[in-house]
Amino acid sequence: MTRTDGYLLDNRRTEAGERLDALATLFDPTTFRHLERLGVGPGWRCWEVGAGGTSVVSWLAKKVGPTGKVVATDIDTSRLTPAARPPVEVRVHDVGAEAPPGEGFDLVHARLVLVHVPDRERALRSMIKALRADGRLLVEDADPALQPLLCPDEHGPEQQLANRLRHGFRHLLADRGADLSYARTLPRLLREAGLRRVEADAYFPVTSPACAALESATVRQIRADLVTAGLATDEDIDRHLANIASGSMDLATAPMISAWGRKG
Repeated sequence: MTRTDGYLLDNRRTEAGERLDALATLFDPTTFRHLERLGVGPGWRCWEVGAGGTSVVSWLAKKVGPTGKVVATDIDTSRLTPAARPPVEVRVHDVGAEAPPGEGFDLVHARLVLVHVPDRERALRSMIKALRADGRLLVEDADPALQPLLCPDEHGPEQQLANRLRHGFRHLLADRGADLSYARTLPRLLREAGLRRVEADAYFPVTSPACAALESATVRQIRADLVTAGLATDEDIDRHLANIASGSMDLATAPMISAWGRKG
């Protein structure tokens, strides 16, 4: 997802491609498992909200086949261009400010999107409105407040520095309107919105090469913001990037909570 009003992780930045690749490696298996369980198949009409990259869109396109449709939306669709062929339709769209791009969807899915949307309540209502009766909603978001550490095993100065910079990152996100505790509320919000058969789970990567790739790209992308805000020095960031490159740290991500249900 890309915003032009101070969004910290703009998809137009060079590092964004690295971040999207790392996020796909970390979270696609979980997302695909849930989508399989929800029954996505030939002929389904799907709305992928704040798609960002192409991995989920391409997977959905294969599942729904030529008789189905996948509407992939984002504020900036530049990274969706490779997927823009039938059954995929790419649209510029702001889920928190505009009406849904159609109704009667069998599935609406958003991953790592709503936590950054200023009007999250409106966005969720819009997504539910777009579903057909008995349509499925899957919303997945990170909960950085639930597990705030980059290095849960903080046993040395490298890990302490990593966690200090992660705290700075969280500060920047919150300062720009992100709700760092939003994901844990999703099961309740889906029930309160009238969805049936609501369930949820969480996936928490503790260490992997993709965690390191994600952290490196993220820190390089927000470097100027950290320094300008007085949350880190260039020397801190250089040292942290070198520590990541050494492979000596176990780096985690915030848990991603997935919640799903059916429209009554």
